[in-house]
Amino acid sequence: MSVLAHVFEQAGLATVGISLVRGQAEAAKPPRMLNVDFPLGRPLGKPNDAEFQTSVLMAMFGLLERTDVPVLEDFPESIEDQTGEAPGSCPLPPRHNPELHAAIDEAQGLRNAYDRNLEATGGRTLVGRIAGVDGIAGLIEQFIEIENGSSLADIGWDPMTTIAVGQDVRAYYEEAGLQLADNTGARQLETWFYHQTETGQLIRRVRDLMKEREEDGTAVTYLAPMTQG
Repeated sequence: MSVLAHVFEQAGLATVGISLVRGQAEAAKPPRMLNVDFPLGRPLGKPNDAEFQTSVLMAMFGLLERTDVPVLEDFPESIEDQTGEAPGSCPLPPRHNPELHAAIDEAQGLRNAYDRNLEATGGRTLVGRIAGVDGIAGLIEQFIEIENGSSLADIGWDPMTTIAVGQDVRAYYEEAGLQLADNTGARQLETWFYHQTETGQLIRRVRDLMKEREEDGTAVTYLAPMTQG
């Protein structure tokens, strides 16, 4: 987002954003950024606290009038992550079709849980940057192709598309996980996805292979969070 902010500013559009990692914002120097000391994955702080979340947004949008860029301000309140990084307890569906790749079979098995969460949230979802929910299996198939030797160019992805695809797949899993998890701490579903699911482990392997092949560094860096090994 920091890189995109510079692009938009050059086109004459004022930008503002929220950073959860101050060091990254300091390095990228986006024009206007509000740094928040909150658990990763919760840029607005307290879940289900509209008043607190509004205060964060108002502080962020208050930076729009600043012209002494780059601006990096700290939100005055901090929230300690009480959950640690242990993965959430999310029972995964049993294998249904052994003829499918394990990651695809797994993803299809989570569809009911994803649909329940979609209904519970009134239709809100982060899936859809590149493909809707019906296209998740196809995105995973592309990651399988990369693991089997294809390059990003071979499958028609540029670095930003690769990152967005990873975000779509992760969102699908984590939203399904909300209906399965006993504990949904800020990083627990993230850790569950990348370390306990077939698809999350596939994405980590793909990232490592791309690094070995010296594929685009941006895609390698942002395909999976740095905190997930």
